[in-house]
This record gives sequence, C-alpha cells and structure tokens, in this order.
Amino acid sequence: VQLQASGGGLVQAGGSLKLSCLISGKIFSIDDMGWYRQAPGKERELVAVITSDGIRNYPQSVKGRFTISRDNAKNMAFLQMTNLKPEDTAVYYCNAVVTSYDITRLLTDVYWGQGTLVTVSS
Repeated sequence: VQLQASGGGLVQAGGSLKLSCLISGKIFSIDDMGWYRQAPGKERELVAVITSDGIRNYPQSVKGRFTISRDNAKNMAFLQMTNLKPEDTAVYYCNAVVTSYDITRLLTDVYWGQGTLVTVSS
C-alpha cells in the first residue's frame, strides 16, 4: 500500500490550496483518512480526519478554514485549505487506516504519504 500526496506549493496569506492523496495497492477497505502537518521545529499535529462514514473532525486552529473530503471510488482524500495563514506553513502528510489483502489474509495497518510542502507568505 502506498500513499501519494500532492498539491502543495507557495501561496500568499488569505489564499487557498487543495491537497490530494491517492492510495494505491491491494486495498480491501479504507477506514479513517487524515491529514497531519509538521512545521519546522514542531511536532506533527492532526489537521483533519474523516471516517469511512464521512464524519469529519478538525482542531480549532483550522476549523472553518479547512475541509477534508474523500472519494471512496478512487481511493483518494482531499484537503481544501482556505484563508491560509503564515502559521499554516508546514509539510502536510496524509495517512489512512487501510486493510490490504494477499492470497492468504487481510492485514490492517496505518500508512503515511511522503508529505507535501505548503508555504504561506505574509
């Protein structure tokens, strides 16, 4: 199973970006999908999570500005970010709880993408 994040870039404060995460591999099912971020010198923090039933949760720092969504048919997650602030500058990572399969079994694990850099200039 592999996660490929894309869509990062440089944007001015107040601008918008949309991140995408594509999950590939021998996928049986996908449970929670989420986005995290890590700014220089800081710990990785949760930005948004969406369950398989479409229930969303956000920390207060991004609530009302960020929207997470998913396309189950395409095994993709998205993060629409609006009204971006310089403090949103970070490497953004997608993650997912994925049940994969091989010939003999199903295996559930947490997988991470490689990260995409978002830079917000003031």
